[in-house]
Amino acid sequence: MPQPGESRRRPAGRSALRAAGRVLAVWMVASATLALLAWLLPDFRIEAQNGDSPTQIAVTAAIGAGAFGVLSALVWPLLVRALLLVPALVLGALVFFLNGSLLLVALRFTPDGRGEVTPVTAVVIAAVMSAASSATSTALAVRDDAAYGRRLARLAGRRRRRIGDPPLPTTPGTVFLQLDGVGHDVLCSALAGGAPAMPTLAGWLGSTHRLTGWQTDWSSQTGASQLAILHGSNHDVPAFRWFEKETGQVMVCNRPSSAAELERRAVERTGCGGLLAADGASRGNLFTGGADQSALVMSVAAQRGKFSRSRSGYFAYFSDPANAVRTAWSFVAEVGREVAESTASRLRRDRPRIKRGGLYPVLRAFATVVERDVAVAAVVGDMLAGRTAVYADLVAYDEVAHHSGPGSRDARKVLTRLDRSVRLIADAARYAPRPYRIVLLSDHGQSAGETFEDAFGTGLRELVRTGCGLPPAGRESGRRARRRAGAEARAAARSALRRPEKGRRAAEEAACEGPPSDPVVLASGNLGLVAFPDIAGRATLEEIGRRCPALLPTLTAHPGIGFVLVRSERRGPLVLGPDGGENELATGRVSGPDPLAGFGPGAAAAVLRTDAFPHTADLMVNSAVDPRTGAVHAFEDQAGSHGGLGGPQSRPFLLAPADLPLPAEPVVGAEALHALFHGWLDSAALPPAPAAAAVPVPRPRRGLSRTRP
Repeated sequence: MPQPGESRRRPAGRSALRAAGRVLAVWMVASATLALLAWLLPDFRIEAQNGDSPTQIAVTAAIGAGAFGVLSALVWPLLVRALLLVPALVLGALVFFLNGSLLLVALRFTPDGRGEVTPVTAVVIAAVMSAASSATSTALAVRDDAAYGRRLARLAGRRRRRIGDPPLPTTPGTVFLQLDGVGHDVLCSALAGGAPAMPTLAGWLGSTHRLTGWQTDWSSQTGASQLAILHGSNHDVPAFRWFEKETGQVMVCNRPSSAAELERRAVERTGCGGLLAADGASRGNLFTGGADQSALVMSVAAQRGKFSRSRSGYFAYFSDPANAVRTAWSFVAEVGREVAESTASRLRRDRPRIKRGGLYPVLRAFATVVERDVAVAAVVGDMLAGRTAVYADLVAYDEVAHHSGPGSRDARKVLTRLDRSVRLIADAARYAPRPYRIVLLSDHGQSAGETFEDAFGTGLRELVRTGCGLPPAGRESGRRARRRAGAEARAAARSALRRPEKGRRAAEEAACEGPPSDPVVLASGNLGLVAFPDIAGRATLEEIGRRCPALLPTLTAHPGIGFVLVRSERRGPLVLGPDGGENELATGRVSGPDPLAGFGPGAAAAVLRTDAFPHTADLMVNSAVDPRTGAVHAFEDQAGSHGGLGGPQSRPFLLAPADLPLPAEPVVGAEALHALFHGWLDSAALPPAPAAAAVPVPRPRRGLSRTRP
């Protein structure tokens, strides 16, 4: 087997003959496809009015197919580049119409006007021909390393390195693939048994890679974890969404303006450019990690003048019309799959079960198909370009598990499709100009359980208002505040469609409606946040007691509430729980039942760290957890949730090559994971440590960003 960057060398003449043979074969298949479609479709003909001989029909089909192929190769990339100002998803739809237009032009080259077709039929024919030509080209190239490498380069929309390009380091590059939301226990289950759901990763485990778990911070969600992994700090990220009193704004991790501000704060705090600052690429993430090359990155989408960069992955991918055709078929199939799965779930009367209608099937297909295909193609292109470090987020499992449940059959099938994506990336590494190490990880897990409202008949917002002696919120306002279906995919789709933030009604903003004295209640999975906008700074236990004496007793006595964090003027950070339980975090003194006893040994340290954040809410409310099953109660409409403490959501995984050193102690917190990754990249030029060796996790570095070895 050839090493990365090498191919089977053949004499130049033989290679040229093989290339010419492939072109001829693709042309013949395209011609046959065109002739067959002309025979099947009543609105399409490639013969004269009084008929033609089979030979003449074959010649006409060959001319039409050849003209279409030449136009696709020469004109198509120019059309895509000219449409950079068009929203990315609009371009995806335009691909079919533009491809059909090229076919209409190609048929003009047929002799004596023999090619006639209606515009609608032309779109269908062009799509079928693109798919057939792509499949033929791939089948012929798969046995030829050099040809297959060129095929991968076209798939990724990238130019392969050529003679005369600057030499690349011989040290290995690193690809970090984040399988969003896949918990350690879920991965172990997917790798076990005689027919594992993820056969590629199962084959790596114990041979080339080692599996370990790590512990998230209290805020077990992508925004906090990925910000720390890529930029070294998630300080002052208390949840997925929170209210900042000084500006009156709700920060949301996957909102472009919020993501850009969080990245700015992290860089300012650490003084470090990011994990990917030296010749790196960021694909499908919330943050850039300091990479010069970024695509589908939320924080860049908010920056004026850089919007085309944030969507560059879409345009690189759609520059090959065959990619659009392939993704479109998968997109339609995924919509049908979601409709079938949701219908089956209703018939089985699965619990928990949430609403999955409306636009959700389309949003799911965007997250599990479009984002996946574009991100994988971008990673392949980065490897072919020889980049030092690549970090990509594959969100498919997280999106489906939110609605179907983390252990559902539906979510398990998504893991199988993700395994195929990983296999494609691993296979593509053979054709890269330098060796690559593939590191797989997740940013958090997911915990199952009935939603808080389904289990107890009332939402957190209504419970807080009752404790404050306020009337219930309007039904429509409450419904908007609870609606979160497809939040991650919805945000990415809005970015791809260039939907502006300003003036757009967001579900989070519904929680801020009403007089300034009304509490703002927000949810991040099973973590709730309560803020009093008219109280400057952090409201204390004593202030809240004077204003709403029944609020804290109402919350701590509720069976769905595990604990509440509040700051006391006299006792500092205080965790309150059922039956009068109290935990003074500053001193460690516990009175009555310890409210944190069921949340693991690291719960107190995680809560104490969050208490020190400037924008920690006046009250931080964590749902109860079932000690037997790990089930929690999300304050959002989610069958699988994450964001707080309780169950598998705080236990993600790390699957790393065996020659990379792992720490002797468990990795706790995403900032520690950043330090570990930084050490791996910095020591890439050194001989690898023995597989059994263990090293301590270095502290997050301050100062200048990593320099290229």
